[in-house]
Amino acid sequence: MKLEILGSGCANCQKLYAMTEAAVRDLAIGDAEVVKVEDFPTIMSYGVMSTPALAIDGKVVVSGKVPSQAEVSSMISTALAAQG
Repeated sequence: MKLEILGSGCANCQKLYAMTEAAVRDLAIGDAEVVKVEDFPTIMSYGVMSTPALAIDGKVVVSGKVPSQAEVSSMISTALAAQG
């Protein structure tokens, strides 16, 4: 599972990154890769116009706000369930 934090590296982007890492730890997902994507052409290729954003396995699940820790965990759990 690849989790991408899309944004410039601002405070909200850093907060989303930290929450995503915490959610991965809490859910005990051993094969998760959490990466920061700060390259604007790449961010634009996802169709993201407002950062921060979170993409799970290439699919943007939230953008333009910092979700709660519970919301991040829920999005990750939903993506895991969809994988089968």
